[in-house]
Amino acid sequence: MEIVFALAVGILAGSGIYLLLRPRTFQVIMGLSLLAYSVNLFIFAMGRLRMGAAPIIDPARGSDPALYADPVPQALVLTAIVISFATTALFLVVLLASRGLNGTDHVDGREPDQE
Repeated sequence: MEIVFALAVGILAGSGIYLLLRPRTFQVIMGLSLLAYSVNLFIFAMGRLRMGAAPIIDPARGSDPALYADPVPQALVLTAIVISFATTALFLVVLLASRGLNGTDHVDGREPDQE
């Protein structure tokens, strides 16, 4: 499971970086979103990938940390998802305003010369 998870994080990060290097602003925004998702998955994986483990300590099972999932990365990822959603919405509004003012959606603000 760890290999599949690592491949997913790597593919998302690679795709995000590729889209960040594109000349159109919408592709840059999608690249930032993919990069944020890959970082979220990486943070989530730092809390140990355990299936069926409770994040809350059960007095009947004892307090051995190996029996439980770490709830802190889960809370961090949930917060990061909300923040990335808000920043993506803000970027899209700025994209629409920039396209309305400049008439283009290139990152540098002008179309390449057509020859």
